[in-house]
Order: sequence, then structure tokens, then C-alpha cells
Amino acid sequence: MTGPEPRPQTNWDGRVAGNFIGGGTGTGLLMLGGLAAQFSGTPMMAFVIPAQVLIIAGLLLVWHEIGRPWRFLHVVFNVRTSWMTREAIMAPPLLVVAGQAIIFDAPLFCIIPTLFAFAFLFCQSRMLTAAKGIPAWREPMAGPLIIITGLTEGAGLLLVIVLITSGDVQWLVTLLLVLVSFSLAVWSVYRRRLAAGGAPTETLKSVAGIGRWLVPLGFALPIVAGITSLVLGPPAWLAAALAGFGAIAGGWVLKFRLVTEAACTQGFALPLSPVRGQGSAGAGARPGWD
Repeated sequence: MTGPEPRPQTNWDGRVAGNFIGGGTGTGLLMLGGLAAQFSGTPMMAFVIPAQVLIIAGLLLVWHEIGRPWRFLHVVFNVRTSWMTREAIMAPPLLVVAGQAIIFDAPLFCIIPTLFAFAFLFCQSRMLTAAKGIPAWREPMAGPLIIITGLTEGAGLLLVIVLITSGDVQWLVTLLLVLVSFSLAVWSVYRRRLAAGGAPTETLKSVAGIGRWLVPLGFALPIVAGITSLVLGPPAWLAAALAGFGAIAGGWVLKFRLVTEAACTQGFALPLSPVRGQGSAGAGARPGWD
């Protein structure tokens, strides 16, 4: 029997986090890949196939997480109320139109996949904020955090791909620096609002633990390596690669730990302590909160 204190949720595990990781990086890669095809001459196949693989891998992980995987078709019955259902419905047309971009191999055909990719990523962001019983997820800034993190991961992976296929990455390093800066700003606002709005003590400790990894790996490394790459020019390919890998790793650490460690439940609280017989009620109690 459990007490009134907040406790870690047990419904979503690392496999669900893998869906956020694969879906976020894959859709971010698709949304930014058209720019690489336009400005660097990168073949569509070089970024569309990795994006499709990541999205499919994420969906397979969350499908495996279901207790009875072959009942997955039931997910389509809740389109009016479930963001997970909407994400699942977006996946088939997204993968199809992305495949068409490979067939026609023209930047113009990246426009439609970009729209579907954003819709898919938006559904993922709303899946967290819709979980009202988890303070770390229901914070409104969690949605923008998932979106900007997906774009940053996609930019990091695209940077590595372009570095391998064409080598013209200076403009992409600049784009990555902009996205990392936005990610840092959104993360800072998310942490401040979470602390100010109230969250269980264990949630705040977990979020602080995420920051100890995220700030040096996902923010400092890409910024320092990216600026180094811009200053030294094309010969600094290692610095550009480090910026890309840092952006990817930071986003993955954030999502994995946000889903698996920072997701404490609300717990129970008494606004006033009850009194037996006559007298005044005592002070309230909120176990597990500061």
C-alpha cells in the first residue's frame, strides 16, 4: 500500500522515452533536411531514410511497451481525446510523403513532409502536457521544450550527415547555434516555472540532475564547438561534428530522464487538518513538497 507522497509513475518507461527520442530527432531532421538539399546539394536519401528509420524505431519501441502489442489498433478509436492517437495517425502519411521526396529528389517535395513532421512533433509535445497528474509534464513550457529539442537534435544529426556527404556546413553550424540558444532559453524558463509553480521535491531534484548533464553536454559543448568551427572555417570538421553530436546527446538525455526519472505523480494533500469534535481545523499538509 502506498502513502500520500508523490511517487514515480510506472506506466511509461524507457521505451516510451525512445519514442520521443526517435520521433523528435526524425521529425526535426525531416523539417530541416530540405534546407540542406537546397543550399548544400545533399541528396534527399541521405537525410530522409535516417529520419524514417528513427521515427519507425520510436514507434516500434512504444508498440513493444504495450502489454498486449496486437491490440495497438485500439489506439485509433480515441482520436477526439488522445494526442497519442493523433501521433499514431500522423505516422503513416508522414512516412509515405517522406518516401515520395526520395523518389522525386527535389527540395520542393520536402514541403509536405515538413508539415506532417511538425504535426507529428506537435502531437508528441501535447502528449506530455496532457498528463495532468505529472507536474514535470503538465508544465506548459514542457510542450515548447519538446518541439525545440526535436529541432535541435535534427539540426545536429543533419550537420553530421552534411559533413559526411558534402562538407559545406558553415551555414548549418550557425543554424545549430541559434537552435541551441533557443533550447537553452526554453529550458531555463521551464525550470524557473516548474520551481515557482510548485512541484514535488523529488521532481525538482530530478530536473536539477538533468541540468547537470544537459548544460555541459547539450548546450556548452555545441556552442563552444560550433563557434570554434565558425572561427577556424572548414578545416575544423571535428569541432563541427562535436557540435552536432553534443546537440543530439543533450536532447536524448533530456527526454530519457524527463520521462523515466522526473515523472513523479502529484500525490495527495489536505488543505486543512480535520478536527474531532469542537475546535478549529489545523494546518494543511502536502507530503513530499517543500
